[in-house]
Amino acid sequence: MATRKPISLLKGADNKAQTWPEEPGRFTQDHIDPFLLWSVKKGASDITFQSDRPIYHELDGALYPGTFRLLDAADMSAVLHKIYGPEAQARLASGTDLDLSYEVRPDRYTRIRFRVNITAILSRGRDGSQVTMRVLPSTPPSLKDLNIEKDIIDNWAPRQGIVIITGPTGSGKSTLLAAGNRMLLERPHGCGKMLTYESPIEYVYDVIRSPRSLVSQTEIPRHLPDFARGVRNALRRKPEVILVGESRDRETISASIEAAQTGHAVYTTTHTTGVAATIQRMVSTFDAAERSERAYALMESLRMIVTQALVPKVSGGRMGVREYMVFPAEVREKLLDMDFTNWPPTIQRMIPAYGRTMADAAKVAFEAGTIERRWYLLLASSTGA
Repeated sequence: MATRKPISLLKGADNKAQTWPEEPGRFTQDHIDPFLLWSVKKGASDITFQSDRPIYHELDGALYPGTFRLLDAADMSAVLHKIYGPEAQARLASGTDLDLSYEVRPDRYTRIRFRVNITAILSRGRDGSQVTMRVLPSTPPSLKDLNIEKDIIDNWAPRQGIVIITGPTGSGKSTLLAAGNRMLLERPHGCGKMLTYESPIEYVYDVIRSPRSLVSQTEIPRHLPDFARGVRNALRRKPEVILVGESRDRETISASIEAAQTGHAVYTTTHTTGVAATIQRMVSTFDAAERSERAYALMESLRMIVTQALVPKVSGGRMGVREYMVFPAEVREKLLDMDFTNWPPTIQRMIPAYGRTMADAAKVAFEAGTIERRWYLLLASSTGA
């Protein structure tokens, strides 16, 4: 009879493919936190529990199994109950995916936080689920830690107006926003009252010393039903800075524009790729009858757009590559003098003078030997009007 040699090899090997040495025969709620702590200690950025699969964790952009045994229905039930609560399966059965934050406290001074998405799936012909957990650093990184371009840093803090961070899911938009928030808080004069509306709350600012600032974080939909309601709420609370986790519908975009036009600095994200494409996508959310008016209102309040992509480095790990454009008064005036339908190609031509294209940013990284040629070619063709 064949022996199960691969188990001992996987459990004993001191490498990224090593599975959890304390893997139980059956997962209960008591096993979830210890496994998460072990995975984080190995350097995992994401951890995925999925029906009928091992637990996977992502290390330097690649997936590795963290357990040998496949998770069955009882295991997944324990995971769902621990991470979300007893009503998780009923919520999934109703056709709702679940976004939340989760934290583990190994001791009274330490907390490890995760951003969590729970989605129902079909697995082997039966209903199952997938739990995706992204590890969040306890302290937001600094813009210097992320190697953000000086031009972006210099234009990060307008007195009023909108700064938009864009990119696909997992491109580090929330991390970049958190680093920008940290910079605002750490200025000698702070930033006054900062209100954030997030789904879920990813980074917290408890350890950032900023005596002249007050941060208030609201989770959507836990505290308020949607982002648009959040911005309307902010306007009644006299903030200097408003962070809107995602602008994906006309109500939220309109509310963000209104906030920027009434003297606030507004920071938000969208799931677009490229400076020109971001404006085109945001304008297209409005009905045809109001599209022109809203487009010009957006342009009047726009201060900067940054598009970020995360790609593997040759030396291991990942790095952010960014296309960006600053919108000073002369740029906004030129664009406001033309029909908004002509903006995308015009903006694309203006990017080198007022920022940097993704192709140029990728070329610099490739020529420095930081990223491989295939990533350079992929990024060079990924944006544009």
